[in-house]
Amino acid sequence: MSELKNKKQFILICAGVILNEKMEKRRKRKWAKEWLLERTLHSDIYLVNKLKLTEPEDYKCYLRMKDEQFQELLSLVDPFIKKQDTLMRTAISSEQRLILTLRFLATGNDYSDLKFSSRISPQAIGKIVPETCLAIYNTLKKKYLKFPSSESDWKAIANGFKTNWDFENCLGAMDGKHVLITKPPNSGSYFYNYKGTFSVVLFAIVNANYEFIYVHEGTNGRISDGGVLRRTDFFEKLENHELHIPPPEKLQNSSFVCPYGFIGDEAFSLSENIWKPFPQSGISKEERIFNYRLSRARRIVENVFGILCLRFKMFQRPIKINLEHIDAAILACCALHNFLRAHSLDYITQKCVDREDFESGTLAPGNWRQEDEFLPLETQNPRRATNSAKDIRNKLKDYYNNEGKVSFQNKMCGFSEN
Repeated sequence: MSELKNKKQFILICAGVILNEKMEKRRKRKWAKEWLLERTLHSDIYLVNKLKLTEPEDYKCYLRMKDEQFQELLSLVDPFIKKQDTLMRTAISSEQRLILTLRFLATGNDYSDLKFSSRISPQAIGKIVPETCLAIYNTLKKKYLKFPSSESDWKAIANGFKTNWDFENCLGAMDGKHVLITKPPNSGSYFYNYKGTFSVVLFAIVNANYEFIYVHEGTNGRISDGGVLRRTDFFEKLENHELHIPPPEKLQNSSFVCPYGFIGDEAFSLSENIWKPFPQSGISKEERIFNYRLSRARRIVENVFGILCLRFKMFQRPIKINLEHIDAAILACCALHNFLRAHSLDYITQKCVDREDFESGTLAPGNWRQEDEFLPLETQNPRRATNSAKDIRNKLKDYYNNEGKVSFQNKMCGFSEN
């Protein structure tokens, strides 16, 4: 009995020693690294405040916006990202959360890199960035990414294309681009695109003022332009005549009653409301001129994608965040593009976009083309066009070679003025 009693006492003593050691480790353990706890002294919020006072251009480069735009954005998203302090720790402020998110979008740096400038752990960044991106998109889309809902809305867009780009009855220029991502776990070839990388597709329609009017994000990278379009709610509503598009109207100085439509590249299927260029093989002079006129208006969407890539360098490398958070980051950039387009006169500079020289008949590419990392979608055989769709395109071709011609079109196409 005494031997058994001694064993029990020994076991209890050992258990007590182990428990004391664990408690001692807990007392010594820190809930955060010491240098992360110095956020109040060394985070990038102090750099931002210093730049605001001394170097406004560097401030703008750092956040991709001026201070007045940042403050307005902060006031909009604050109610959705603000956190309460606790007895254990002080919450990361809304200002810090927004600065961190804008730096991620502006640079595309990994969370493990951003922790050094923000003094925020990668685990916390992984929650803050998606949450703030979603708040940016949800607050801005109501005013700055509003989809047209009436005939008057659509006519305002059509008037912009007529005034700025000499193309009538156009409701928007559309295109799609691959956004590179790292391969999601257990995804196989689902996001594998024709260039051997992994991506999701951003489909967009833009107006004549370099602004998004519709974005659809998340289609896997294996899909072509036309395939992406058919997966959108926009296409479903277009097919079901639910977009409130204005009825056909006569073109200027013409008896041709033309429907309103959208313009795209060769990958889309030609229809009564979707117009694309003639095939290049065996093309006539009149068809070439029509292609130029359509391309001149459609080039707007290419420039918008290019500017997006130039301003938000997140798009210049594969995005290394969880798949479920990628949509929010991309949509936030689209909403910010429209927000900054509306509030900053120098957000798009003259050198940002493609520029035509009518005297020499040349096109000067925008400087975004030097840094554009968007991968165009693979062109596949589109669906066969109806005779009605072909007839509309032929009549548009005739119109832009006669009543609707402009003085510079021959020279820009390489033909003599005569």
